[in-house]
Amino acid sequence: MSEQTSPASPQTLLLVDDEPSILSALRRLFRPCGYRILTSESGAGGLDLLGRENIDLVISDMRMPEMDGAQFLEKVRAGWPRVIRILLTGYADIAATVNAINKGEIYRYISKPWDDNDIVLIVRDALERQQLQNENARLLALTRTQNDELKALNAGLEARVRERTVELEQVNGFLNLANDTLKQSFLVSIKVFSALMELREGSGGGHARRVADMSRKLAIQLGLDAKAQQDVFIAGLLHDIGKIGFSDAMFAKPVPKLNAEELGRYRKHSLAGANALMPLADLKNAADLIRAHHERFDGQGFPDGTAGLGIPLGARILAVANDYDGLQIGTLSEKRFSAEDAKTLLVKSRGKRYCPTVIDALLELLGAPHEDPGQTSRIPVGQLKVGMVLARDLMARDGSLLLAADYLLDANLVREIQSYAKREGLSLVLHIRTAI
Repeated sequence: MSEQTSPASPQTLLLVDDEPSILSALRRLFRPCGYRILTSESGAGGLDLLGRENIDLVISDMRMPEMDGAQFLEKVRAGWPRVIRILLTGYADIAATVNAINKGEIYRYISKPWDDNDIVLIVRDALERQQLQNENARLLALTRTQNDELKALNAGLEARVRERTVELEQVNGFLNLANDTLKQSFLVSIKVFSALMELREGSGGGHARRVADMSRKLAIQLGLDAKAQQDVFIAGLLHDIGKIGFSDAMFAKPVPKLNAEELGRYRKHSLAGANALMPLADLKNAADLIRAHHERFDGQGFPDGTAGLGIPLGARILAVANDYDGLQIGTLSEKRFSAEDAKTLLVKSRGKRYCPTVIDALLELLGAPHEDPGQTSRIPVGQLKVGMVLARDLMARDGSLLLAADYLLDANLVREIQSYAKREGLSLVLHIRTAI
C-alpha cells in the first residue's frame, strides 16, 4: 500500500514490519515530514515494492516470520545498494545486530520503543547525507566529462584551455568542499551515535564523551600525530559499543557486583565492540584500540592477555582515561571516588595495570593550568552568528550532549540551535568565542 505521491516527487520511505500497529504509528510519524511512504508487512512484500518503486530509505523490523530483518536488509543491499538501510529492533541481541551490520551494511539501528524526535532526525540526516553523496557523484561525473572535452580541444586554442582550466579548478574546489563535509558529517554521526548509546546509562551519562576528551588530551600530551589523536578520540566515544546488548540491570551494576555469567559477558564486550566496527575501513584503527582497552600492562587483562608495550599506545591511553572516569561514576566499584582519590588509585597501579608513561602524562596534564584560549562571551541564542565557536559544551535539559565545545557554527547549526530553543521554550545563553 502507499500514500498518494505529489508532483514534487518527494523522497520515498519503505516501512517493513509484520505488526500493522507499528506500521501505522510510523506512517503517522513521518507523514507530516512530506515523505512518500510505502509499507509492507513482510520482507518478501518489501522486496516486491523495491522492484517496482523508486525507494530512497528502508526501515525494517528485526524479528519477522519467514525472513527476519537482517536477511531482508542483506537482500536489499545486494539488489539496491544505493537504498539507505535502517534496522528497527525490539530486543537486545548483539549477535543479530552485528549480523545485520556486517551483512546488510545498515546505516543505523534503532531500538523499540523509539523516541519520535530521534527517529525523525536520524531519517532526515540519512537522506541529507544521501543527497550529498549523490551531489558528490554528480560533480565527479562532471569532472570526467570536462576532462574528456579538454582532450578533444585543439592544442592551439590556448585561451580555451585556460578557460577550461579555471572551470576545473572551481569543480575541484567544490569536490574538496563536499569531501570535507562528508568527513565532518561522519565524525558528527559518531558523536550522535555515542550520545544515543549513553541515554541508557543513567548516572554514567556523558562517560564516553569524557573518556574521549581525556584520551585526546593525553594523546596530545604524549606527542601523537593528528591522525592518532583522532583515532583515540573516536575509540573513546565508541569504547562501550560492545555493551549494546547488555540488560538495564547489568548497566546498573558496578563490575564487582556482576555474577559469574554477567562477568563473562562483560569480559567479551571489548571484542564485540571491535568486531562491530571492523566492516568500516575508516574505523579499523579505532576498533583495534577498543579491542585492547581492557588489557593490563602486567598482562592480566582481556581479551588477549597482551602485556606491556605490546598493547597499542592508544589502548593504553584509553584504559587510563576510562578507569579514571569509571572510578568517579561508580562503574568500577560500589563506591564513587573523588577525582583526587581516583588519580591516587591509578598511580598505585602504575606499571601493573597501567602504562607508566601514560600515568605520568596524566599527572602532568591534571597538574597543569587549563586556560581557555580566546575571548569568551555570553551570547543570547538570537544573536548567534556564523563563524562563532562554542567555548563550552551545549547540553540538553536531560543532560545529553547537543554540541561539543570548540564546534564552529555554520548557518545550518545557527538555525538548528535557534529552532531548538524556540521549540523547547528556552532562553538559551551560549558561551562562545570568535573563531580564530
